[in-house]
Amino acid sequence: MKRILLAIVLLVGVVSLTYGRKVAEGESNTPLGKYTIQVLDEPLMLAGEELKCYVITYENSPMEVKVYVDKEAKCKNYIVASDDLTVMYKCNGEYFGVSKVDKKYSTAGFKTDEKRLDRTDYFHQKLLVNGMTAEVEAAKLIASFYPMLIKD
Repeated sequence: MKRILLAIVLLVGVVSLTYGRKVAEGESNTPLGKYTIQVLDEPLMLAGEELKCYVITYENSPMEVKVYVDKEAKCKNYIVASDDLTVMYKCNGEYFGVSKVDKKYSTAGFKTDEKRLDRTDYFHQKLLVNGMTAEVEAAKLIASFYPMLIKD
């Protein structure tokens, strides 16, 4: 009986460690409440490249947002996907802001649904920050601003 109990405790520990590690948390300033950002150990394979993945969860919502990071020569593309909406944030060294998903990612099924996109907030988020943005800071900005893009 002790062995079974020990095995269960070890299994739960291993599963909790492999799911994700919390890298940030904060207030979203939306009705969704506080957010938590975890990095997943399993990357997404896209066109032969591994994309790092963050998962954002909110205190007052069952919504789970996945953020895939694609590093390119001069910028990083952040593909942000949930059941409600998929968009892309870009950091090209000059600015960090939202855009529609590039055609490059359509092969993996990522596409911006115009019907679910709040166009007013979309245009307000075209430029969020000037200059370079670190990966975790970009994820925090996404966690705060992304919910406003989803049309009610």
